[in-house]
Amino acid sequence: MSSSPQQRRGNTRQRIQDVALELFAEQGYEKTSLREIAERLEVTKAALYYHFKTKEEIIISLFQDLTRPIDELIAWAEEQPRTLETKKEILHRYSEALAFAAPLYRFMQENQATMRELSIGETFKQRMFAMVDLLRAADAPMTDQVRCVSALFTMHAGMMFLQHVEGDPEEKRRATLEVAVDLITQAHHQA
Repeated sequence: MSSSPQQRRGNTRQRIQDVALELFAEQGYEKTSLREIAERLEVTKAALYYHFKTKEEIIISLFQDLTRPIDELIAWAEEQPRTLETKKEILHRYSEALAFAAPLYRFMQENQATMRELSIGETFKQRMFAMVDLLRAADAPMTDQVRCVSALFTMHAGMMFLQHVEGDPEEKRRATLEVAVDLITQAHHQA
């Protein structure tokens, strides 16, 4: 389900992204240098510069690559009727996209100050507003709108905070999805 290092290893650009993300997770974005990324990859700084000139270029490229499924989901969902079945499908697809992009979301959680400074922070916020708009009905009672927004953030919280709970990652993903679907279903039936 998620992109494993083996699946991404063949491409130098992806190897740079993977190693950079590892180092950012280990020591923080601000404390990681391009030189350290090059050393971990066992390449020269010049070889690294061929692909990326800055750390920001690396994280922006990662963000674009790993969140592409979410952009595709939003584009698909905007063309669908706003039915309960569509909303459930949005949550199912979003759950898979979150699993795929889990390392990036962990980076975002651990580097919130950096995220506010980088251009991707605003892009992420816009993407979340688009997801909320796909799930909630503006004319629904406020409690149902809250349920719809909560379904989305249940999935984020499940991904972020359940990583520290013992258990199979896929089982935790499915349990989080089930709770999110319950919230959407309850909001839809109340309407």
